[in-house]
Amino acid sequence: MGELKGPIGRAARHLCVDMQVLFSPQGPWPAPWSARVLPVVMMLAERSPQHTIFTRFIPPRQAEEMPGVWRDYYRKWRAVTRERLDPAMLELMAGLRHLAPPATLFDKMVYSAFADGRLHGALRADGVDTLIVTGSETDVCVLSSVLGAVDHGYRVILARDAVCSSSDQAHDAMLTLYRTRFDLQIELAEAGEILEAWKP
Repeated sequence: MGELKGPIGRAARHLCVDMQVLFSPQGPWPAPWSARVLPVVMMLAERSPQHTIFTRFIPPRQAEEMPGVWRDYYRKWRAVTRERLDPAMLELMAGLRHLAPPATLFDKMVYSAFADGRLHGALRADGVDTLIVTGSETDVCVLSSVLGAVDHGYRVILARDAVCSSSDQAHDAMLTLYRTRFDLQIELAEAGEILEAWKP
């Protein structure tokens, strides 16, 4: 049962968060569900690649390049800093790479796609008012990006069957949070329902 509040028009973009090899079952930060949701993400991205934005989470070259507690974070995860990480880990998962271009790549170094203002500026310049959100992880980068989009006033539609996490408990808790605490600002729906409503 979906919760869409109406049709999805040309002013919508598909924001696919961090569907990278880094978070695949073969990556150093695996979200095992990513393999299961990938075909659903592909289905949404293939509907209109030119209206799709893929974010990529890009670690620093060294921990010391980051501010504050991010330094401590990457001191723990030095194997994921770019001086040690295989660059192939930063690429989109197979099945998505061929879509960019025409899809847009948007690199970020923190959880939220909206943190530095560049994405919001680009979306506003294109007259975007709606975001269809998919990706990884439901309780980290997706959460942060969704709340950033809400803060900026976008209509946010979360594809419930196209997000994943490395934690089942946190994933379920976030879907409950989106549905109960943000029901006026976040719509949850299955990808099939979104595809029926989206007319890019």
